[in-house]
Amino acid sequence: MIHTKQMALAATVTTAVLWTICSVMVATMPNAMLQLTAHMVHVDVTGFTWTLTWTGFFIGLLGWSVSAGAAGFVLAITYNRFSRSAHVAER
Repeated sequence: MIHTKQMALAATVTTAVLWTICSVMVATMPNAMLQLTAHMVHVDVTGFTWTLTWTGFFIGLLGWSVSAGAAGFVLAITYNRFSRSAHVAER
């Protein structure tokens, strides 16, 4: 069994940390991060630039963290239900 609230909190905190690290990297190495992003999503980013503001940082931090927390919560619930079904089938 996975504890749903703890899983949601772990996903939220992990995402917040990763978002912060990513934002720092964009702020300190914008060209390298733009090229990395281009490779990751298979697009030509010629002429693109980053728009990184404090407002954008906090909106992204909140949005991604809440979304990840909700996904972690649903993941834990789904896992627990499948886990219970597997135990019933084994009997």
